[in-house]
Amino acid sequence: MRTPVHPPAVPAFDEMRDAGGLVRPAYDRLADWLTKTPKSVFRRKRQEAELLFRRLGITFAVYSDDAGVERLIPFDIVPRVLTAAEWARLEAGLIQRVRALNAFIHDIYHGQQILKAGVIPEEFVLCNAQFRPEMLGIVPPGGVWAHVAGIDVVRVDEGDFYVLEDNLRSPSGVSYMIENRSVMMRLFPELFSQNRIAPVDHYPNELLSMLRSVAPPHAGNPTVVVVTPGMYNSAYFEHAFLADEMGVELVEGQDLFVTDGFVFMRTPQGPRRVDVIYRRIDDDYLDPLAFNSQSVLGVPGLLSVYAQGNVALANAIGTGVADDKSIYPYVPDMVRFYLGEEAILKNVQTWQCREPDSLRYVLDHLDELVVKEVHGSGGYGMLIGPRASTAERAEFAARLRATPDRYIAQPTLALSTCPTFVQQGIAPRHVDLRPYVLTGRTTRVVPGGLTRVALEEGSLVVNSSQGGGTKDTWVLQE
Repeated sequence: MRTPVHPPAVPAFDEMRDAGGLVRPAYDRLADWLTKTPKSVFRRKRQEAELLFRRLGITFAVYSDDAGVERLIPFDIVPRVLTAAEWARLEAGLIQRVRALNAFIHDIYHGQQILKAGVIPEEFVLCNAQFRPEMLGIVPPGGVWAHVAGIDVVRVDEGDFYVLEDNLRSPSGVSYMIENRSVMMRLFPELFSQNRIAPVDHYPNELLSMLRSVAPPHAGNPTVVVVTPGMYNSAYFEHAFLADEMGVELVEGQDLFVTDGFVFMRTPQGPRRVDVIYRRIDDDYLDPLAFNSQSVLGVPGLLSVYAQGNVALANAIGTGVADDKSIYPYVPDMVRFYLGEEAILKNVQTWQCREPDSLRYVLDHLDELVVKEVHGSGGYGMLIGPRASTAERAEFAARLRATPDRYIAQPTLALSTCPTFVQQGIAPRHVDLRPYVLTGRTTRVVPGGLTRVALEEGSLVVNSSQGGGTKDTWVLQE
């Protein structure tokens, strides 16, 4: 999660028990299991889970770690549970939001109607570092821009989910969603026989189907590849995992080349044309002829092939402008503008520090707010006001005054809690959720997503890079 927040003054929403201590319907059977299972069994199962993850090689790298070691993401063996009705509302909101975001990205590279209407200030888009003028007038194969979206949401009460941010460039974490379920089924098969839980293991098939659906028209039997920056990337395990699960090639930029207006892959049998690229490389490094000339990760000439419609890229070049934190506050406006609807999922109130009135408010309330860089990620480059020292707040205030356009600020939220196995036993811990939305000819969401959990008591920091863990997410079937 990108937004650590300070514990609110009011109690957080407990997803398992209501205010009177009664178990909510979603947790009926799980609560009984939690009560009857000895702590020693949970401890042993957690050790087994860690061993399984080590054998699978499910690790991530922390770039700021001086030791440069790969780490396991802590896995909590108590699942998070959502009812079918809760999921239905969340799913509808996610699909609505991604439809509006796709419409927005198409518009800013074509008619720019939302800018002309004054709904979003032009400079927020046209001067944004993630806006790619090279994409003006280009229509991606299938007309889709954000094929894979990871939407970070938090729950604050029984009926409300808030979106913290939209991840549209190359959202990660879906491999952990799948492997968490696989490990849970191995550890606790009896739970899956007692509960009707929507599956998630079909995600790679859904991803492949979506990628093939947006292939250029000339591709009768599309060749799909996953492009990775290489084994030293923090998400390399996921790149390899998804390629293997889809049954497609995992390649690096040096394995591809452009000739005669098409992209080809080097193989032992000779060149093979590539029709769809699921790329896990940032725009800047994708084509050294169009973007960063120093890049050795990309494919020279790729943009020209893309502009001709001879290869599909997921996600499209230039989608990053839509998940910039300075654009986030306008997503409900996009829903109204493009769809003529009210947003089902709420946004968190956000102050744009580039606006003088907002900057004054943020500076006056720095001890209450979370301040984030508009291009930041992973919990880095931010101030958690309530936890910062006076000196840290003073230093950050100087940064805000010097470059206010680099920052936004948000209030704290009462993130919901679910039962978690910790040293003392079962206890509530704060969580967020990243569902994954796939858009090709249709838009679909695999039931559930990646639940991230703050393992320390009272903490709301769930980023894996900041010590958070993950859980399996169950959506109960009716």
